Amino acid sequence: MSGLPSLDPATLAAIPAAVRRPAYDRDALAVGMAHVGVGAFHRCHQGEFTDDLLGERFDRWGVVGINIREPRLADTLKPQDGLYTRLLREDDRVDARVIGCMVSTVDAQDDAGAALDVLASPDIEVVTLTVTEKGYCHKPASGLLDEANPDIAHDLANPAEPKSLPGILATALERRMQSHGRPVTLVSCDNIPSNGAILGGVVRAVAERGEAGLSAWIGANVAFPSTMVDRIVPATAEADRQMIEQTYGYRDRAPVVGEPFLQWVIENRFAGRVPQWDLAGATWADDVEPFELLKMRVLNAAQSALCYLGLFAGHEYTCDDMRDETLTAFVRRMLLEESVPTLPPVPGMAPGPYVEQTFSRLRNTAIRHRNHQIATDGSQKLVQRFINPIRERLGRNESVELLSLAVAGWIAYLAFASKRFGRRWTVEDPYSDRVAAIADRVGKDGAALAAEVLSDDRLFARELFENAGFKATIARHLDGLLSYDPIAYVRSLLSEPAVQAGR
Repeated sequence: MSGLPSLDPATLAAIPAAVRRPAYDRDALAVGMAHVGVGAFHRCHQGEFTDDLLGERFDRWGVVGINIREPRLADTLKPQDGLYTRLLREDDRVDARVIGCMVSTVDAQDDAGAALDVLASPDIEVVTLTVTEKGYCHKPASGLLDEANPDIAHDLANPAEPKSLPGILATALERRMQSHGRPVTLVSCDNIPSNGAILGGVVRAVAERGEAGLSAWIGANVAFPSTMVDRIVPATAEADRQMIEQTYGYRDRAPVVGEPFLQWVIENRFAGRVPQWDLAGATWADDVEPFELLKMRVLNAAQSALCYLGLFAGHEYTCDDMRDETLTAFVRRMLLEESVPTLPPVPGMAPGPYVEQTFSRLRNTAIRHRNHQIATDGSQKLVQRFINPIRERLGRNESVELLSLAVAGWIAYLAFASKRFGRRWTVEDPYSDRVAAIADRVGKDGAALAAEVLSDDRLFARELFENAGFKATIARHLDGLLSYDPIAYVRSLLSEPAVQAGR
């Protein structure tokens, strides 16, 4: 179907009426925001909120998209002038619309100069970010800047040529201070607890090593609100692009696919003008943490636990995992018995119904979310999804049997990628080489594997490494998961009452 028109401003008016178009005049749209990390999630989440806002109340909130890592936007969004198709899918139902709020794009993978020019511009009043957890260059256990990170080490030595996100932001803020001094709000939209505080902390840590007065200027002129974002957005497949061609009659280089569910909770703390995203359904809150914890310790914890166990069972997608009675029984019990009791009250949301809603969302057969995709960078997700609730429960002398199995699942997943275990799959995780090297030495010795992995204080608080009961629980689970039938081991756990760990 090579003769089909490509999506761009010239063809936008001709696309079928079944595909909704921007409800505002794009030609009149001026820049007011930038977004760093233009991946599928941003385009299916914040992009939709901003498009809805512009349709409801038009204002100077056009977005400049910036990528400082792959992929290159010149290959996808630039030829389409920032336009793309957003598909929402639930089983056999599809909703299609074109999002138009991104007015230009910048690739800064090789040289941060173009990104710095945008971020330092007086036109930019809000910067949103989705760079994944590892993009913050922090230590997950403490949230502090990881000065051993190669990009951070480079930026501290070469502040005029930054490579990392914290370095780029600190340099851009320095330029703003020196040139025009206008305030700016940096809005993290990544799945990190207290993401605004983490972002502010790593940026200030870099800034304190730079020009005198920069850290103080940031304190007075830059806001770092925390947010909670929620929508399941799997990687776009070739079948999604083909579906647009066959159903709607045009080609799109950059479509995104998501579920109908959509949520955004934003801390009400901005340094200047505020996009009225509440008109598009977002929620302003004085405290985002209860919403964060509910999502991370229920939805995200379920996704992570399922992805490891699902791969051990030979499943490819989350919706496949949800058809496995052993896996769903384990995850339901983990959430209700161990995760939910650690949650504070959440305004307007009850944990029990939220668990059921989570299961309904994960069963959606139209959302083909690969287990390996969810498992990517799992080490950066462990603290908020499993380790923090484990620490809380151990502090109350409560069982962590099931949450510990999820942690052991992450370790086993990385171990199976080692030479000793036949390199069952290729993994992408900052800790993959370290765990593979340990697995190559100790093999199926769960106690030895647990002892070495848990000794890494970048992920595991010292109190966990020193807790003999917790260490023994992880070791026992590793013995089971590294056996010939890990799912049979999970099934055996479900037949037993909860075990008190860490006494």
